[in-house]
This record gives sequence, structure tokens and C-alpha cells, in this order.
Amino acid sequence: MQQYLPLLLLLTCPVGMGLMMWFMMRRNGNAEPTHPQLHEELSMLRAQVDTLREEHTKQHDAPGNAS
Repeated sequence: MQQYLPLLLLLTCPVGMGLMMWFMMRRNGNAEPTHPQLHEELSMLRAQVDTLREEHTKQHDAPGNAS
């Protein structure tokens, strides 16, 4: 039995890693939908990006800008 102890210790890490991966994949399959607050924040950030793009375009298209 003592001769199997080093092999057992060597296999503990990969087996543990496999179990952790399996549990994580299983948990993500039952993931809850994201919170509405996150959707609102994402919409606000997208609106800000659109506004900044418009401002950037106006600045570069303004007369006197030779680029």
C-alpha cells in the first residue's frame, strides 16, 4: 500500500482540477440572467459612446481642420 502513496499524491492535482472544471461548467449552465441594472448601465454607456463618436466626427469635419 505504501508504494501507491506517491502515485496517489501525483494524481490528486489533476483529478481535483478536473472536478473543479466539471463543477464550474455545471454551475454556469444554470446561470441566472443578468440584473436589469447591468442592462441599463450598458445602454447608458453605449449612448455615451455614440455621443462621443458624433462629437469626434463633428470636430474632424469642422472647417479649418486639415487632416
